[in-house]
Amino acid sequence: MTPALAPSVLPHEEWTALAAAHAARIDRWTAPHRERRRRGQTHPVLDFLFTYYSETPGRLRRWHPGPQVALAASSSGPAPHAGSRWYAVDPDGTVQLDVRAFLADRGDTVRFVRRLLAATASRPAFSGCFGLHEWAMVYRDRDTRHAVPLRLGRDGTDSVVEAHQIRCTHFDAFRFFTPPAAGLNRLQPTRETQPDLEQPGCLHAGMDLYKWAYKLSPATPGELVADCFELAVEIRELDMRASPYDLAAHGYPPVAIETPEGKAAYVAAQRSFAERGAVLRTRLIDVCDGLLAAG
Repeated sequence: MTPALAPSVLPHEEWTALAAAHAARIDRWTAPHRERRRRGQTHPVLDFLFTYYSETPGRLRRWHPGPQVALAASSSGPAPHAGSRWYAVDPDGTVQLDVRAFLADRGDTVRFVRRLLAATASRPAFSGCFGLHEWAMVYRDRDTRHAVPLRLGRDGTDSVVEAHQIRCTHFDAFRFFTPPAAGLNRLQPTRETQPDLEQPGCLHAGMDLYKWAYKLSPATPGELVADCFELAVEIRELDMRASPYDLAAHGYPPVAIETPEGKAAYVAAQRSFAERGAVLRTRLIDVCDGLLAAG
């Protein structure tokens, strides 16, 4: 058996600076969200990142070093991580993730995430969906999902759906299709077939990199969680700009995917997100592989 590598030890000054920088980076989004929530206000674009995704703002802004990194104690004692689940304190006061304890509880999750991400990465990116999943969620439905008007009205929205071929590969988008729209989709994704259908060009697969990052927490380094969250924010903005909703009053000009120009703009952004997502997906796979090897 190959002996486990000794963890690198971060001095107190270094890891506290990293933790503070992480919190400040995340506060760019969590602070306005907390203020809106205090005022009882909603946001049709950004609330999704804190409601659909289950990570709380408080947990999101909490930095973790990841595996094989130990945090040196200060004069006042061990790092606060010592009181968190799956962390161990060494006799000298350094704190690090207990990988074996983490895998004992979360090993199935690590293996599932690794399988899904590797399967997704093995496929070419498809960029011919044009964000029609959001349109399919309101097709022939008199009650829209958001309290904002439809840019083309109800009949115009339905016409766009009927004029295009729907090819949604992502189950967690497909499950919100209206019944008439579900029958128009060329694929019928299920939770069981998710690893067989997920592909890297899908905007929701790119956003979900954030979900897999926090599902692996605290084993995911804080910087990687923040990178995935930042990508999810940008993808969400495109997702809603290309949707049937009129969000101009909220500062989001439309990407009119019903036009050739809008399609071209959508595909260009989609491909850029797929390239960035590929890098993050590889980093998450590396986290999974490192955990499984160490455990």
